[in-house]
Amino acid sequence: MPSAEPLFALVDCNNFYASCQRVFEPGLRGKPVVVLSNNDGCVIARSEEAKALGIPMGAPIFKWQKFVRQHGVAVRSANFELYGDLSGRVVDSLRALCPEVELYSIDESFLRLDGGPQADPLPLARAIREKVVRWTGIPVSVGIASTKTLAKLANRLAKKLIRLEGVLHLRPEWVGAALARTKASEVWGIGRRLSKRLERVGAHTAAQVAALPDAWLRRELGVVGLRLALELRGTACAALEELPPDKKQIMTGRSFGHKVSALAELEEAVSTFVAWNGQKLRAQGSTASMLWLSLHTDPFDWNPPAHRVAQAGFAPTDQTHVLTGHALRALRSLHEPGTSYKKATVGLSAIHPAANRQGELFAATPPRHEGLWQVVDQINGKFGKDALRTAAAGFGRDWWMNQHHLSPSYTTRWDQLLEVGD
Repeated sequence: MPSAEPLFALVDCNNFYASCQRVFEPGLRGKPVVVLSNNDGCVIARSEEAKALGIPMGAPIFKWQKFVRQHGVAVRSANFELYGDLSGRVVDSLRALCPEVELYSIDESFLRLDGGPQADPLPLARAIREKVVRWTGIPVSVGIASTKTLAKLANRLAKKLIRLEGVLHLRPEWVGAALARTKASEVWGIGRRLSKRLERVGAHTAAQVAALPDAWLRRELGVVGLRLALELRGTACAALEELPPDKKQIMTGRSFGHKVSALAELEEAVSTFVAWNGQKLRAQGSTASMLWLSLHTDPFDWNPPAHRVAQAGFAPTDQTHVLTGHALRALRSLHEPGTSYKKATVGLSAIHPAANRQGELFAATPPRHEGLWQVVDQINGKFGKDALRTAAAGFGRDWWMNQHHLSPSYTTRWDQLLEVGD
């Protein structure tokens, strides 16, 4: 049974994307590493060495080419397939060490620790840090406190202060000093707009936010704002969510490696995105009854950029071939011959549990495909993403985004396994 007085830990993977690259490229350890966004556009992740060189987040890589060469910075294209798999391995390691785990993001997980705030959680935190890096190769930091919001802050301090060696238990007697040294904008849940609103009433630090009257918080910021302040004061309002809530919208979009005008290429891209959405839909045991598709022209063209959208409604389904048919009809209604497009996005909405699906009274009996896509998902899970695909998704993929610095997907594709010489 969990303690009546909760104690939360936030485990955060250090420089996650860069760390993933280093797992299978040990020669990158100790060297500056940056990871680029889709189409190798901007920097989206940096190692500590790259941060020390002054390379900012979001830096357009074409502007930093000379700097990168001069300082020997390793550049890698984002390999989300690899990152997703290593994230799962980190979470599996955490669950082996602590039974109550909430996957918060690809590189962060909350844990609930037993024993309450009076117990010493540091030995377990250090064991988590040591075993995760040993089992997965990914270094992590651990922040511990009486609420999830304070655990977030503790984790930030654990990373920032070298003497803490990546682990901090933010005890109740230390909370006041930590909040006084933390800007309001740095608190989990306070974005740019809210921080400006708080500054107008003199709440520049986390301590000042926590000291705001409850009546003002409820009136001006609602229940969410009041709960945030209570969490900063040490009252746990956010429970651990061991089972993530089902997504209410599933969306996949990519910028193309070049401008695409041919309908056949667009059909391949759209069908691929639909297939990925369908797999996510089935993974959470849901169906969708609304699909929307958007096409974007290049925003840097001389002509004003265009953004066209179409949508379709249909009986609830999780079958990829049915969704693909609706998507392709929407695409043909949008496509203008001679117009070049730079990006496409496919989204699913009106999502509900598959168990609650209601049939149509006058609809024809559909072909029996109920088990087909579950088998496809199993095969793709074993042999790699898109090992099996619809014919509409094609195999050419000339539209695919530019990834000139892409590493192999060492853990998810048989043909990209790491080779070890004699």
